Amino acid sequence: MIRYISRVFPFLLALVMLSGCGYNTMQQNEEAVNRAWGDLESQLQRRADLVPNLVATVKGAANFEKETLQAVIEARAKATSIQLTPEMLSDPDAMSKFQSAQGELSSSLSRLLVAVERYPELKATQNFRDLQVQLEGTENRISVARQRYNEAVQVFNSSIRVFPNSLTNSLVLKLKPKAYFKADEAARAVPKVSF
Repeated sequence: MIRYISRVFPFLLALVMLSGCGYNTMQQNEEAVNRAWGDLESQLQRRADLVPNLVATVKGAANFEKETLQAVIEARAKATSIQLTPEMLSDPDAMSKFQSAQGELSSSLSRLLVAVERYPELKATQNFRDLQVQLEGTENRISVARQRYNEAVQVFNSSIRVFPNSLTNSLVLKLKPKAYFKADEAARAVPKVSF
């Protein structure tokens, strides 16, 4: 009987220790980050898909500023050319480049919508109004997706840093913290309002 207990006891002890090591929790948290990133990417893709329709509708307006449209087209091309895979989410430089490209697209779209204010006939068309509403809704979805991604990153990064998970991570998984989606540098500047 003692031989049986001496064989089973180490197995039970190992089972108890492994259940508290956080291995599964860290895996689930990383998957949550990947899912949140996928949701964010789908909203960014939705915006990128709307831009050509918006540009085509605006091009229909006579004498519209070509530079503004060109800036939007170029920013969309740059934003869609930078791909960030879930494996790259731990690379702050890759995340920074991605965020910069997305920020340029947001900025050029804002300039486009401000320029449209000078064209009442364009603002009156149903196609433009529909696209503008869709774009505003998409920007709100992007904001929510960014927030959810950052929440998932916070949970994941915490889970790989707390004991005993940190021990399991350093010995077995070797997971790196994920990068947060941060505000564009231009967003930190106080907007200038003049009348």
